[in-house]
Amino acid sequence: MQCPPLTITFLGTGTSSGVPMVACDCGVCKSNDAKDQRLRSSILVQSSKTSFVVDTTPDFRYQMLREQVKKLDAVLYTHPHKDHIAGLDDVKAFTFVSGNAMEIFANELTQEALKREFYYIFTDKKYPGIPQVNINTIDLTPFSIGDIPVIPILVWHLNMPVLGFRFGDFTYITDANRMEETEKDKIKGSKTLVINALRHKKHLSHFTLDEAIDLVQELNIPQAYFTHISHQLGKHQQINSELPNGVELAYDGMRLRFD
Repeated sequence: MQCPPLTITFLGTGTSSGVPMVACDCGVCKSNDAKDQRLRSSILVQSSKTSFVVDTTPDFRYQMLREQVKKLDAVLYTHPHKDHIAGLDDVKAFTFVSGNAMEIFANELTQEALKREFYYIFTDKKYPGIPQVNINTIDLTPFSIGDIPVIPILVWHLNMPVLGFRFGDFTYITDANRMEETEKDKIKGSKTLVINALRHKKHLSHFTLDEAIDLVQELNIPQAYFTHISHQLGKHQQINSELPNGVELAYDGMRLRFD
């Protein structure tokens, strides 16, 4: 299936604590630059017919209000960590308005966490007003959401398998610190890559800024944007000015369009 024209909106570009971080008085957390204010990482993917989010963060409700999203067909999950699943309950607004169950696409590991954290959604006896969802099990087999083809990409978050996704010429990866050569091959040829770049200092489960730059250059991606950013990385304007050509920090509310 050929990928239709897409609009990608960055709903959040911060790490699990967000930026500013609670109780922190560092220069980044106290910055007045809107691009230094980062909600938890997620994107909105839209064609003319289909609209879905990748992950439902703890900030999901506000992200939907901020971007004035009126229609959402599905949620696609990367992995089961709390900062990527915590907003699931708020899909109930969309299911109430549409009258349709929300299509959920997740691997078995993530489904286990969703059913544990949101047990009331998945019980046989439904309480009035809970979100209506329909679970779709995914693995590394390509599939489609509406008219948008999806290629899953396996990456590793220390020892946890995480799914990245390629939609046409756009690839999105978050919460990773390594990947195998077979999965790198799925990314090659992308015009745009989004990947996590947590901070400068080495981290056990996330790419550092330098590691993310090295990966972009290894894969020969012409345009890359970094996400899942910590306050430890530094201020947006300064870091962005130091990056190589074709590499930028993403920021909340940023939009990319692909014809």
